Amino acid sequence: MKQSSRSDRGWNNWLLILAVVGLAVAPIIFVRGAEFGGSDGQAEQAITKVKPDYKPWFQPVFNPPSGEIESLLFSSQAALGAGIIGYAIGLYRGRSEKQKREE
Repeated sequence: MKQSSRSDRGWNNWLLILAVVGLAVAPIIFVRGAEFGGSDGQAEQAITKVKPDYKPWFQPVFNPPSGEIESLLFSSQAALGAGIIGYAIGLYRGRSEKQKREE
């Protein structure tokens, strides 16, 4: 009985991964010709509509030379964060399994 619950858990994980991928890909497939912009650009447009003479409080420290470099830096930051979170989860799971084996 224990083996079947482990197998069911595996299928559930794969179904969840498939659902997440589907949710990420569906807008790209079904919304043709749409421009997927960031929230920064939308916020800037909304602010200039409300108050056209608005001046930002500060300027960015670093402006990437192109959109590709900006995307690279953003994805690198996301990958680093995911790696750190994954490491922490694995570390704590390993510690709890070790503690269970010792008991």
